[in-house]
Amino acid sequence: MPGSDELYPPAQYGWGWILLAIGILLLLIVAAWMVVLLTRPRRDLTLTGQTQGPVLQTMDVLSQLRVEYMERIQRIEDDYRGRTLSARQANLELSRVVRTFVNEYSGLEAPVLALDDLVARGVHPALIDAVHRHYYPSIFRQGPAIDPVAGAEAARTVVRTWH
Repeated sequence: MPGSDELYPPAQYGWGWILLAIGILLLLIVAAWMVVLLTRPRRDLTLTGQTQGPVLQTMDVLSQLRVEYMERIQRIEDDYRGRTLSARQANLELSRVVRTFVNEYSGLEAPVLALDDLVARGVHPALIDAVHRHYYPSIFRQGPAIDPVAGAEAARTVVRTWH
């Protein structure tokens, strides 16, 4: 075959592509640095001679959790009385709030457990009573729902007595 015996150099990328690659690498480095910076725990900024404020005790956190959930229960009851929630919706929200409280307070996966699972785990009787007498019949039964005011009182009992 006729042809020339000259060697041709490989095709080179233009400067634009190299600058783009360097820019992307710098952007990734900055993003990784920001993730590390923003996810590190904060350092204590008090001086060594200063006294720190009171350290939250476990009981303070648990008391605050109880207060927060009592307020949520009261809001649901107020929404029901103000006719922004139906009885069925109010009982559904009360069930969610009580189960979430139990989950946050003790780590029990109450939001995803059925009534039979709660009974099998031997949870506090106040929760079983509230779910059995107020929330399940109101949510799943055909016909009128049970009065959410009674459900709210059952929820308050769970929050007050949960250990």
